[in-house]
Amino acid sequence: MSKSPIRIAVMVSGQGRGTNMQAIIDACASGKINGKVGLVLGVKNDAPAMEKARSQGISTLALSPKAFDTNDEYNAAILKALNDNSIDLICLAGYMRVLGQNIIDEYRNRIMNVHPALIPSFCGRGMYGHHVHEAVIARGVKYSGATVHFVDEEYDTGPIIEQSIVPIEEIDTAESLAAKVLIHEHKAYTDAIALFADGKIEVVGRKVRIG
Repeated sequence: MSKSPIRIAVMVSGQGRGTNMQAIIDACASGKINGKVGLVLGVKNDAPAMEKARSQGISTLALSPKAFDTNDEYNAAILKALNDNSIDLICLAGYMRVLGQNIIDEYRNRIMNVHPALIPSFCGRGMYGHHVHEAVIARGVKYSGATVHFVDEEYDTGPIIEQSIVPIEEIDTAESLAAKVLIHEHKAYTDAIALFADGKIEVVGRKVRIG
């Protein structure tokens, strides 16, 4: 008996192009993911990712932290939006804020993020986007990649679901490495979501078992 399609909320930044969001939308449309993006939640209504989602008929909601008196009120509004839209899985796609404890608790092991390096290297507070790739190139490591993980209370510390390795060449720059890693992000992220949608992920302690 097939499982019911999951409803996904993608949380985006105020500036991002929405490429990971689009990869998730496309994977749902193609049938790779047994699910649907039911909500794109951002901080700015005119963010590129929000406009891209609306152009495809996907519901969007902008909640600016500045519009709330406290973080607790802001996080309560996010949780209400998720519940109102019957969301099964939250996917962060460039969203830069730490989620509130209320959201973490209700969606434990149902919040995913993709990081543009091989966690636990080059991750944590301040390590995002071009900062990651610049640090990787400066350190001279031979491999980088993409990591999909569940989100917990800290930056980039949740259980790891998928990792994809990207060899680094002598001629690589932060920009060229970013372009190569992004391709791996799209595949690893949609692979992980597909496994979740099919009920094939089990979290035991800090380890993810896939079966």
